[in-house]
Amino acid sequence: MKRNLLLLVIAVLSLATLSAQDITEAVYDSYETYKESSLNNRRIKHKDLQPLINSFKGNPKFIVQQVGESIEGRDLNLITIGSGKTNIFLWSQMHGNEPTATQAIFDLLNFFDSNDFAAEKKAILDNLTLHFLPMLNPDGAEVFQRRNALGIDINRDALRLQSPEGRTLKRVRDSLDAAFGFNLHDQSTYYNAERTEKPASISYLATAYNYEKDINEVRANAMKVIVFMNNIIQNYASGQVGRYSDDFEPRAFGDNIAKWGTSLILIESGGYTNDVEKQEIRKLNYVSILSALYTIAKKSYVDISIEDYEKIPKNDRNLFDLKIENVSYEINGKDYILDLGINRQEIDFEGHNQFYYKSTIVDQGDLSTYYGYETFDASGYKIVAPKMKSKKEVIFKSGAIEDLHKSGVAYVKLPLPKEGFSSNKPIHMVDTKFQLPDFRLSPGQNPTFFLEKEGELTHVIINGFVLDLSLSLANQKLGNALIYRN
Repeated sequence: MKRNLLLLVIAVLSLATLSAQDITEAVYDSYETYKESSLNNRRIKHKDLQPLINSFKGNPKFIVQQVGESIEGRDLNLITIGSGKTNIFLWSQMHGNEPTATQAIFDLLNFFDSNDFAAEKKAILDNLTLHFLPMLNPDGAEVFQRRNALGIDINRDALRLQSPEGRTLKRVRDSLDAAFGFNLHDQSTYYNAERTEKPASISYLATAYNYEKDINEVRANAMKVIVFMNNIIQNYASGQVGRYSDDFEPRAFGDNIAKWGTSLILIESGGYTNDVEKQEIRKLNYVSILSALYTIAKKSYVDISIEDYEKIPKNDRNLFDLKIENVSYEINGKDYILDLGINRQEIDFEGHNQFYYKSTIVDQGDLSTYYGYETFDASGYKIVAPKMKSKKEVIFKSGAIEDLHKSGVAYVKLPLPKEGFSSNKPIHMVDTKFQLPDFRLSPGQNPTFFLEKEGELTHVIINGFVLDLSLSLANQKLGNALIYRN
């Protein structure tokens, strides 16, 4: 069964003639066989990779080399497989909080390690030698931040080479003289495909090597492979592909690697509806890279027109987590119609293993050119300021919070837990000294208020999450409420 599934995938990669439904079934079914199950959380750390890397050290199919060390002394490892004359270099997580492709790399390594599908993998590994450098910035990954322990962006260190991680990347690229390089990143989840409501779940870029954005053979080859990948991904993530800006950045590694003669392909992992941990996008990375390796090995990309590269929609940044449209808001005795754009910012807990949401009104006014992962049409609804109520004891009994909501209460004064700034209960908890400020909508404010229709409260927005007062709380999704401490 598994062999038939991969044969179907390979047929898709080489011919691209099957229907989207067939592609989806084949790719997803085969992918689950190789998905590295120990890496299901975005906040992965260097220590999480070590058992996996050690397993490849003892595997004769692979060569594992320590090629460098981070500022804080964490190993940087290069994992190699294949015997072909064409070197392919893939690296991930040069920004510590961009881990999606790191997970996908280990999925690919599991695929190439399997005993199945020998003929299909032979087509790749006899023609290519693959070199993977996962998690280039392990110190940043430790605290889930973009920059390294020196506080610099490694992707802006290609000229000065002050970071040991950057020096490692340069040295490995030069030693391999790789024909193709895959620079694997995560981008903001608020990017959308140009002039559409669809998130740019994957964005591609053939990086420019000069300010003029000239196209030589090296850059053209990257464009052709990207066109091939886009054609594959469109079949089951239709409209969710963007083209990253090709403005030349003289300090960036991607731009310089293209200048040094490697066809550089940037893959950016964005957002996907209801995919907080980006596991669906991880699949897109897996399939994108596998399809690229296949067309490079077969050299089938050579005849692709680079004109099709320009047809991929550019990235826009016009997405919100929640967009509330056409809501009535009263100020100084007059009613106005507003749209609200709300984003749910992730705040890490200590240890950087989990997070909570602290939402913000990002923009308000006419947002008709913007979109939302979730959109609420509030035509006919009016914003109502939230109330606060004092409670001497914990009120989290069945139905108690629903009753408070129906009376317009979104904040309660009560004895707070000893620690923490978030609660999984759908009501804000505040210190006994807390004073609720006068209500006024403005960018930067936490979105907590009620909606009223025909004189009746119908919905409460708690920390940027919409709850329907006519439904049981148990059947609704809330990220979290907040705990306010003096």
